[in-house]
This record gives sequence, C-alpha cells and structure tokens, in this order.
Amino acid sequence: MKQKTVILLILGILIIGAIYYLESTKVKPILELPGDSTQDAEEIAQPLLKDEKYPLAPELTGLTGYINAQEGLQIKDFRGKVVLIDFWTYSCINCLRTLPHLTAWDAKYRDKGLVIIGVHTPEFEFEKNTENVKAAMEKHGIEYQVVQDNNYTTWSTFRNRYWPRKYLIDADGYIRYDHIGEGAYEETEMKIQELLAEINISVEEMGTTGLPDETPKLPTTPERYAGYGFALDRGQNVGNEEELQPDKTINYTLPQQLQLDTIYVEGLWHSNKDNLEAKEEGASIILNYLANDVNIVAMNGDTELEVFIDGSYITSEMAGDDVQFDGERAFIAVDEPRLYNVVDGNYGRHILRLKASKAGFSFHAFTFG
Repeated sequence: MKQKTVILLILGILIIGAIYYLESTKVKPILELPGDSTQDAEEIAQPLLKDEKYPLAPELTGLTGYINAQEGLQIKDFRGKVVLIDFWTYSCINCLRTLPHLTAWDAKYRDKGLVIIGVHTPEFEFEKNTENVKAAMEKHGIEYQVVQDNNYTTWSTFRNRYWPRKYLIDADGYIRYDHIGEGAYEETEMKIQELLAEINISVEEMGTTGLPDETPKLPTTPERYAGYGFALDRGQNVGNEEELQPDKTINYTLPQQLQLDTIYVEGLWHSNKDNLEAKEEGASIILNYLANDVNIVAMNGDTELEVFIDGSYITSEMAGDDVQFDGERAFIAVDEPRLYNVVDGNYGRHILRLKASKAGFSFHAFTFG
C-alpha cells in the first residue's frame, strides 16, 4: 500500500510538472504595430484589440507616390468610414481579375461611406514608374485613391506576402476582414455592407453587384518567371541545357524533348535579374502549357512578337485580346511595359512559340487562366 501511494505521488508530481512546462513554453501572440515593430501581446492587447479579436490596422508608411490621393494620406483620416485596403500590382493577372469588383464597389458605395485605397506594391522594376501605374489605372477604370509602396514599407507593416490581398477596416480603425487572393467577392461585399450598417447606412435593399467570378477553377500551368532573381529562388529555370546564367548572354538551343510547363528560349538571350532579354532578331520563347488563357509580362517598345500555337500561327478563335492579324500572320505589338493577353482559347495543353522581331525585347513572366 505504501509503495502504491509513493507511485501515485510521483505520477501526480510528473503531471503537475508537465502542465507547468507546457504552459511556460507556449508562444505568446505577437501583434503587429506600425513600422513593423512587435511587442509582447500581454502588454498591448487591451489598447489594440476590439472585442478581444480584431487588431487595430497599422498605418500607411514609407509611401513613394500618391495618385488620386493627397500626399501624407493616412488610414486614420477616415475614422467614421469603412476603409478597404487592396494590395496589388498592375502586371499581376490575379490582381487584374479582381479590379472589376473593386471599381464596382467604389462606384456603388463611395457615397455611402466606403473608402478604397489601393496600395500598389510592385513586383518588377518597371512597375515602380508612376506614369505606368497611372496608365494602368486609366485602362482599368480605377478612380479610387492609389498609393505607391515601392519600397515595400507598408507591405511589411501589414506583414503581407500576397498579391492581391484585401483588408476591410471598420469606422474605429480595426481590421474586421482579411482576404487573400481572388474570389469570395459576394462574401467581401456582404462584409462591406455589414460594416456600413454599423455606421447607420441602410443596406437592406442594396443587393450585391453580381459580377461574375473569373477565378480559374481548373488546374493550369503555374506562373513562370524569366529573370534569374525570381526564377531560381522559386526552383524554376529554363529547360535548356544551358540554363539561366546570371548576367550572361547565351546562345540557347532547343532539346529534342520539351518538359511540360517549362520555359525554353532559342537564340541569343541575356539573363537579367528580373527578365530575359533578346539579343538578336528571331529569338524565340517556347512553352508547353496547360490553360485556356496565357499572358506574358513584357516590356521594351517597338517590338512585334509573332504568335504560334502547335506549329502554326494562332487562329482568331484562340487569340488573346492583344493579338493582331496581318492576313494569317498573328503578332503582338509590345509598345509598353505591361501584361499582354496572348491566348484566349479552349482549355487544354498546347505548345506556344513567340518570336521577337528584333533585339531588345524582354519578358518577365508568364501567367495562366
């Protein structure tokens, strides 16, 4: 009996010790503060949390440009209104597919208390140019305020990692909704209406905009990067035996077999950090893709890209919005740095070839839908 009591006592001590150890090693929640600083949550939870679960939105910081917006714009300027923060960049196809919804919400709710602020955080160097961003805004009908976050300061303050990403901030400045990527448009709009109702805006008969959700539902070739600074870190490379050789000009040849979903180049190309640059007329890009839409992010003006599918010029039935025709000849006029829609056809697997009319053309990435 004495031995049994000792064993039970030892077990009790072990259990208590285990509970104490587990409690002492729990990671405390870290809440984000403006300027990307952190602080023990126990010290700041009371002033920063609303209803013990909604964090206070960090501020816009380190901005490098203001479009349709006053310099020094702050989220706190709009206390009493509902604020939607949208992280985007203008060559991102996922971002572009969300823009019709954003512009529709802006038109519908601007006079009812919704403020949309687009935070343009560029992926590529050419997207830092204010005139390029303005041109994209005009093309897509963006009339709400856009700020440029070229140094990723606000991006870091929000601890963001995605394009696109939307935050809905209530009238008191707290983040009440957070959505990553495309889709959930009806859900997001219902949340907008919920937050507007909190400031006594009648939303009972508003309905939703009802725009179609263009988010791809079928598997497609993943986004493919051309610049070594983007591709190699993601485990991507061109499929050529020569591979990407940073800051070098290489005469690339094609192998007999093409791997699926892999960029190949043919001819003389120079490998830059964020793009591949053609160094001769006729330099080509080849890609065996799975999708119905294919887009290329490209720059350098006065270049024509001839477009071939499965060995022949692309047909009008498969051609994307940016393809032009001269008889049977199909081509894209690359006249500004942006995303170009190359293919808009039936879902399936095809071999795409793009042939540059002259040296100097460069491309950054392929995206699919």
